[in-house]
Amino acid sequence: MTNHSLRAATWALLPLSLAALAALCAALRIPMADALVYRAEGAAVANGTSLYGFTVTSWQLPATYPPFAALLFVPTAFVPLPVLKAAFCVGNAALLAALVLLSCRFADARIRPAYVVTAVAFGLWLEPVFQTLLFGQVNLALACLVLGDLSRPAGAPGKGFGVGIAAGVKITPLFFVLYLLVRGRRREAVTALAGFGATVLVGVLVLPYASVEFFTRRLFETGRVGKAWIVDNQSLQGLLARLLHTVEPGALWAVAAVAVGAAGLWTARRAADERWALLVTAFTALVISPISWSHHWVWCVPLIAVLWAEGRTRTAALVVLVFTARSLWLVPHEGDLDLQLPLWEQPLASPYALVGLAVVGRSAWRAVAAGPNSRAAEGQLSARSSSASMIR
Repeated sequence: MTNHSLRAATWALLPLSLAALAALCAALRIPMADALVYRAEGAAVANGTSLYGFTVTSWQLPATYPPFAALLFVPTAFVPLPVLKAAFCVGNAALLAALVLLSCRFADARIRPAYVVTAVAFGLWLEPVFQTLLFGQVNLALACLVLGDLSRPAGAPGKGFGVGIAAGVKITPLFFVLYLLVRGRRREAVTALAGFGATVLVGVLVLPYASVEFFTRRLFETGRVGKAWIVDNQSLQGLLARLLHTVEPGALWAVAAVAVGAAGLWTARRAADERWALLVTAFTALVISPISWSHHWVWCVPLIAVLWAEGRTRTAALVVLVFTARSLWLVPHEGDLDLQLPLWEQPLASPYALVGLAVVGRSAWRAVAAGPNSRAAEGQLSARSSSASMIR
């Protein structure tokens, strides 16, 4: 095959992948359940009805996001459903392309158009990305917002504000404020909190009753989000529930989550490489969250990019395999079968949680091996590199 033919085949991958995805969605009549929830939230705001009093779809899904998110969803209430579904599909495909580009920049990898197109074409079939499109979710948007914000140069105007806005849509990005604090970036942490505070204020001004209801009650009702023990939940709580064959792992999970959270933040503080400090934080948040649905794990995209840029191609390929294999859907999981899995099926049922724990564990080991002065050495190296760049 000539170089010209190879380039043509590469550029044909993306439209073929998109066409296959669209055909699959049409054949399965994908309901985009989460997009329907967002639409109902927007309609509740527009019509002045209870934001947290409805359920939609055959799964009886309620609203679980802060009031600020519902305000952003108001326009969806006025869009015909087929148009809305198409917009979510196209929008999420575009957001995947944006996340690939941001991940390449974050990983300090050379951005070649053919590589980006190939990555997007295959990235659509990573299970977290595919599920995000399938459900009409906002995970890719939030990942782009956080990664785009935190990968900007230190001292960039307003750095941290994007994290605050993301937290206003979905509370979990607040964990990145702790990352900023342990890395000694207090101004950026304050900026992130200011951004989050602005979203809360907007919610209080426009939806005062819903804001009080959410922050005093609904925020703590994790059961509203779904059953923690099903294979869909790839958090530490889901892993322990299935491993122990119990609906509620209780204190054991709480202790384990605190331990993993502390280890993740310690590792983020000590990490010599800023990229791994951020990745460890992202995966720590996913692991310790009470519920991390499989589609929340779109942070696998920057993880793969960093591994590839570091020349760890076999590890990158293994991560791609884990996030494409869909092993969690291959084990018995109808009804309460999730709680009856034998020991040998447990890794297949919790692959993402295990990857998250591996990222934290491996990074912690490297931080210990590097010694207490690793961050100082990195700072000196960065300073010398910057000076050399200016001379050149």
